[in-house]
Amino acid sequence: MTEHSALHSTFTLERVYPATTGRAFAAWADPASKFRWFANPGDEHDLDFRPGGRESLLHHGKDGKPTLRFESLYNDIVPDERIVYSGTLFADDRPATVSITTVEFETSAEGTRLVLTEQGTFLDGLEEPAWREQGTADWLDKLTAELT
Repeated sequence: MTEHSALHSTFTLERVYPATTGRAFAAWADPASKFRWFANPGDEHDLDFRPGGRESLLHHGKDGKPTLRFESLYNDIVPDERIVYSGTLFADDRPATVSITTVEFETSAEGTRLVLTEQGTFLDGLEEPAWREQGTADWLDKLTAELT
């Protein structure tokens, strides 16, 4: 019998970007912009950015075979203020993490303060909370380059 587990974790990341809230928000909404900071060359990415819309990302390994798949549903979008989405990360077609993420945009003296909070359920040891937090931090850092 296979042993199953569920580990729950929440993290919050904050960044300040040298751009207006409208420009920072657009980097999440525009498919070409989002691909540049969210995906890697060779990945397959599809974005339908609207309430009820879906996003998918298929990451290929060095051998060209798909290794990670992320699918999300946009639950709530308030232009230039908030994005809420639920998502599932699959590792070799097995659900690894199910999460809900809230991204908030606030005007700051430096441009835009972004606060991302993710609540996740990590299944069967296929992903660790620290890995997810680091990966999310990495793509938020890539967003800096997109907005600079």
